This record gives sequence, structure tokens and C-alpha cells, in this order.
Amino acid sequence: MLTVHHLENSRSQRVLWLLEELGLPYEVRRHARDPQTMLAPPALLQIHPLGKSPVLTDDAAGLTVAETGAIAEYLLDACPGTPLRPAPGTPDFLRYRYWLHFAEGSAMPPLLLKLVFDKVASAPMPFFVRPVARGIAAKVLDSFVNPNLVRQLAFMEAELASRPWFAGEHFTAADVVMSFPLEAAAQRAGLTAALHPALHRWLQTIHARPAWQRALARGGPYAFA
Repeated sequence: MLTVHHLENSRSQRVLWLLEELGLPYEVRRHARDPQTMLAPPALLQIHPLGKSPVLTDDAAGLTVAETGAIAEYLLDACPGTPLRPAPGTPDFLRYRYWLHFAEGSAMPPLLLKLVFDKVASAPMPFFVRPVARGIAAKVLDSFVNPNLVRQLAFMEAELASRPWFAGEHFTAADVVMSFPLEAAAQRAGLTAALHPALHRWLQTIHARPAWQRALARGGPYAFA
């Protein structure tokens, strides 16, 4: 049996969605964040040394697989011929592989930096430290983080303005993996219907998919929905 160690409001929602799209049976073991730190609980350290989610365990194979992209490839390998992975050697496959890696390699780092520096700017601290900390946060956001986010969103908008899905004319696992950074961008990085109509349409389309809705019901709280 496949078991997803699922953390609320996290990247692991994509793994549940991919499993639903593939029609594979699985179990969900939910893990709640620490209400003070919002970090993953220590129990996840018993599953994987880094104590992060998502983690997939395959009891039949005796394997533990971590990292969303690696989990996606593992599940797709278990379903040869699935339309969620284009045929190798095709232009769609090249785009699929690019976006599968882009999600965590390029899209997520500036989003995480924005989250961190926004928290620095708003965190309670001694009054004599506050101007310095907030000044540093504003400088990093204005000079590096926000320009990168603007450029990336414009790039992704241009890509989806010419085709319905990231790999081409058909929905693939690349769209599943790209969902979290774009959902996060819609929450806190300026992705709007007015500025990014193609990305907004794409988000509405994936949220209407029955498999996405089934995954949401199985996964529980998901603030990015």
C-alpha cells in the first residue's frame, strides 16, 4: 500500500492530487503543524531524516521516497503509458520535464524568500531593532525578491498565453507539480486575474478538476485552495 505522509497546507497536497489523477489506491497519514512555529511535527523524523513532507512510503517495495518531483516520477513510473507524462523525445516531453523541475528549482525559492522577509518585517521585536530589521527586509524584497517574482510570473503568463497546459495541449503531471507555487503566488505574490489572466484561468481550471477536489477532501485543511 502507498502511504502519503501529508502535512496540512503544504506541497504534499500535490501528491494526493497526482494519486487521484492516476487512480492509484493510497492511504493518507496526516501530520499537523506546530501551532506556534508552523513547522512540521517531530513525528515526521521517524519517516525521513529531514522530517519534511511530502514523504511517500511503498510498503510492497519497502521504499521511502521524498521530494515532490521524485515522488511524482516514482508514481508515473508505476503507471507506464499514462497520458500524464508525454512520450519521450517529443517537444511536449521536453516542456514537461522543464516545468517539473522549474516548480521547485526556480518558482519556489523567491516565494519562500518573500514569506521569510514579510515575516521579518511584521514580527514583534524591540523598538530599537525594528527600523534596522524592517529596513533590511524592505531592501531585500524591493531589490531582489519582488523583481524576480514579477519576472517569473510574466514568463509563466506568456507561456500559458499560447497553450492551455504547461507541457502543451494536454494536462500532465507538470501541471500538478506547478500548482503549489502558483497557488502560493496567488495568495501572497501578486498573481491576479487582471495582471495574469492566463495563469488565473489555469488555476480555475485545475481547481475544477474532480481529482483535485477529491484530493482536497482527503487532505484536509489547505489554505491555498
